[in-house]
Amino acid sequence: MSATLAVTDPTLLAFAEEVGETDAVAIEGGRTRWDLGGIPDGEPRLIRAPEGIVEYRPEEMTVQVRAGTSVGELHATLAAKGQRTALPERGGTVGGALAVGENDFRALGRGRTRESLLQVRYVSAEGKVVSSGGPTVKNVSGFDLPRLMVGSLGTLGCLAEVILRTNPIPAESRWLHAEGVDAQVVFDALLNPSAVLTNGTEVWVELEGHGPDVEQQTKVLASLGSFSDAEAPELPAHRWSMKPSDAATFTPVDGERFIATIGLGLIFTDSPQPRSELDPAVVVISERLKANFDPTGRLNPGRMPGRN
Repeated sequence: MSATLAVTDPTLLAFAEEVGETDAVAIEGGRTRWDLGGIPDGEPRLIRAPEGIVEYRPEEMTVQVRAGTSVGELHATLAAKGQRTALPERGGTVGGALAVGENDFRALGRGRTRESLLQVRYVSAEGKVVSSGGPTVKNVSGFDLPRLMVGSLGTLGCLAEVILRTNPIPAESRWLHAEGVDAQVVFDALLNPSAVLTNGTEVWVELEGHGPDVEQQTKVLASLGSFSDAEAPELPAHRWSMKPSDAATFTPVDGERFIATIGLGLIFTDSPQPRSELDPAVVVISERLKANFDPTGRLNPGRMPGRN
């Protein structure tokens, strides 16, 4: 369900006017993943999405927030009510996190970014405000445009405002660490771990939930190895994405640090991920979508979703 709205919100109207309908534009957030999918071609006019939390309904577990708001600011507000979202905490903005489409490395417990987006308001290539989705699942019908916008790198529309699903911060959270344990065996033995990480010789596990549940899962870990309380590991700077099965058998460059997430297909290393060729079928689909949403190619020109 989507529609061009008769918008009266002055903030959204001002953003639509800034996007305009003629020249090339590139929307920037915190630039934490600015080169993902390719740096914009030429010299597009740089714009920023509006900021601020519009409405937070903790009892309904939803929050309406402007795309330019930092994830840190959003999560600080939600934490006061014992809630959070699935968005990764990497220093960027809400719109940037959605446009990139990355999951938090603890997504097993926090949920996936794409599934957290309930409603989106964006500015189209024609400079119009478009709305799709709804604050509750029962209000959503037809084509799932919000999920299409996740990971689109701003090439289909400029995110202005979204409604996100929130979830409770668990009563207890505990990191444990061990050496000489098979991370996949650990993953398979646990019930809904929030994260299982490994560097090939060490394993880190985050358990979250009610106290008795965390204690029971801690006993499961004790049966597998000498686990002890720890802090979350420091992650190397560069993030790679791949199939979960490939991540489990990842071999780093000689002497390079890495930490792999089991079950998610995320690898953190000291060097950027080599650029891979996209499947030709994916390229064709992407180009057709782009032609429908942005016929003149003015939104984030040169970027290609799916390209690392």
